[in-house]
Amino acid sequence: MKIALAIAYVGTRYHGWQFQPNVSSVQEALEAALSKLACHNVKVFCAGRTDKGVHATHQIVHFETQTIREMPTWVLGTNAHLPSDINVVWATEVSETFHARFSATSRAYNYLIYNDKIKPTHFAEGITWYPHQLDESKMHQAAQTLIGTHDFSSFRDNQCQAKHPVRTLEFINIKRKGKVIIVHIKANAFLHHMVRNIAGTLLPIGQEKKPIAWIEQVLQLKDRSQAGLTAPAQGLYLTEVNYPDEFILPSSQDLPWMLIQ
Repeated sequence: MKIALAIAYVGTRYHGWQFQPNVSSVQEALEAALSKLACHNVKVFCAGRTDKGVHATHQIVHFETQTIREMPTWVLGTNAHLPSDINVVWATEVSETFHARFSATSRAYNYLIYNDKIKPTHFAEGITWYPHQLDESKMHQAAQTLIGTHDFSSFRDNQCQAKHPVRTLEFINIKRKGKVIIVHIKANAFLHHMVRNIAGTLLPIGQEKKPIAWIEQVLQLKDRSQAGLTAPAQGLYLTEVNYPDEFILPSSQDLPWMLIQ
């Protein structure tokens, strides 16, 4: 059978999602836990390969097994073998045609910025600190230029292995909750470092060092060197993955708990 899982994890001590020799990864830890429960080696496939230090509240993976277990057992049993910073949220059997990555129609991220002169005391590894005053309304206005289908080469890491730089951005909303600025962005797919590069380009606009129109110029130049710096990883969360209704999956999203009203 093929089983899909929703995974939440704190990415701080991992070198990203993907397995790499001689360093810790989320994939390695999850495969080891599932293999113990399944009593055979398990290979998992994910919806989006998050980078070193990036978190997820709703990563989707799938794997295949001949081991028969109840779905709650796949959740609780796997969690019993996982470190405390990784958890399975739900498990469900899916059809043979399902693929965690290639069946996904869209993904969404939240980027969290703690905007205060004093660095955050609590949850500092789960949020980006920016001490200079930011105008989130200017950041939001500038970001609307990015909505739609564009060549996002200006926001693409030089090491990106995607076949092409064209992506369709469904929305990007920026708001403030007290000292926290939230960048919520959704697209059909993302390039390597795309969200962090967009966030890093919006920061000087929010600080009024760059005009609102600057981000449109950056987009049109299709040149990574013309955009802002890559924002730090610790503020980024994969929070939503969507699939066609035919797969009948449980909830498609979950937010970092500090954002839940």
